[in-house]
Amino acid sequence: MPSLVRTETITIPSGDTEILAYLAEPSNPGRFGAIVVIQEVFGVNSHIREVTERLARAGYVAIAPHIYHRQALGFEVGYSQAELELGRSYKQGTRAEELLADVQGAIAHLYSKANVIAEGVGCIGFCFGGHVAYLAATLPDVKATASFYGAGIATMTPGGGEPTLSRTAEIKGTLYSFFGVNDPLIAADEVDHIEAALKNHGVPHQIFRYPGAEHGFFCDQRYSYHPEAASDAWQQVLTLFETTLPAAPPS
Repeated sequence: MPSLVRTETITIPSGDTEILAYLAEPSNPGRFGAIVVIQEVFGVNSHIREVTERLARAGYVAIAPHIYHRQALGFEVGYSQAELELGRSYKQGTRAEELLADVQGAIAHLYSKANVIAEGVGCIGFCFGGHVAYLAATLPDVKATASFYGAGIATMTPGGGEPTLSRTAEIKGTLYSFFGVNDPLIAADEVDHIEAALKNHGVPHQIFRYPGAEHGFFCDQRYSYHPEAASDAWQQVLTLFETTLPAAPPS
């Protein structure tokens, strides 16, 4: 696997506008699978950039679009209560159609790159990004989705309307979803409803519930970081992408 990666912040089209995105890719030559990374409410901050780089080191071209760009260009904050509230306020200003356009714009950019195998992509998201990743799983190009503790999937959708869960039948790829049993923001019955919808619509999936883990357990910059759960979840993510995304034949 590549040990060195190239990174840059770029501008990509999204619908009738342009957005910023953080790109990380293996520095060695070759053709690679591609993954879209969706931010938490805290923006494309150091944690999301690090996840994007980890994926590049694992052999993928990864891109993290700035999904708050219509409200706050280049937004990124830390994890204080005030910063959380600010991030949540921007979350309230998002709409499902615009978020899908952002992900589709990221996919289009990935497909334009000579080092990407343009035969389907993966998507991974955390917190609000976990919800957006579930939404993005309905896009035809998304072959594998890793959704981490996406609150509200069963109860709402960004911008209003039927809950995102109601779109489950549109998912054509494989979806893995990760939850902390002690998450105060996601009730156990919501996880049950998500699992039931995936089963009912025949979506290939796995649901991972981690005892003792809270919301944000994957992020080592948050108080709720749970190293054992995070380590297991990462291995599950790598397995998901290795088994579902296209790979170049050995040279």
